[in-house]
Amino acid sequence: MQKWQLIGIVLMVWSCYGLAQEPIRVACVGNSITQGPGRDNINSYPLMMQKLLGDGYEVKNFGVSGSTLLKKGDLPYWDQAQFQEALAFKPDILVIKLGTNDSKPQNWVYKGDFLSDYQDMVAAFKEVMPEAGQIYLCLPVPVFEDNWGITESIIVKEMAPQIKKVARNAKASLIDLRKPFLKKKGLFPDGVHPNAEGNAQMAEIIAEQIRR
Repeated sequence: MQKWQLIGIVLMVWSCYGLAQEPIRVACVGNSITQGPGRDNINSYPLMMQKLLGDGYEVKNFGVSGSTLLKKGDLPYWDQAQFQEALAFKPDILVIKLGTNDSKPQNWVYKGDFLSDYQDMVAAFKEVMPEAGQIYLCLPVPVFEDNWGITESIIVKEMAPQIKKVARNAKASLIDLRKPFLKKKGLFPDGVHPNAEGNAQMAEIIAEQIRR
């Protein structure tokens, strides 16, 4: 009788352990396209992705509107509170979608630093992530109108190849967010930022990559 009681206790402990396991932490780092209408707004792509991935994941929105990946940019992500919060979150999965604001003339004058700054950001997160952590680098969504100095040709011809190189060097996964939206201008009311439907489609694309 004692033997079966012991087995029952062991099984109960293991069951409780499984239930107590923490969800997989997903950090979404980026600019206004990540922040969306608000970090806690259900229409931001990270919170839409939370719904798609389910309770086994904890998705956090660390987007900062107007931020740059460049350390010498006019609003470096490096200097924002959300950067430190994202590091402290110690994500199991990291999604970086930066670069759009870096294409502005006042920022791209420092284009020679883009590759090294991106590599530094990936390295900073690798230091706090588990060894088996996954990193996803996103190619920016298309820019249909060069508003606020944001320049599509720079993103496509000069920036994208560098992001691809960072992904290769870091053995990170690359998510192309440009190609799926090339014929969907209607989802970008101001030519730069996706609307709620655009955010929903972006969430689906990234969530699918994470599920794989």
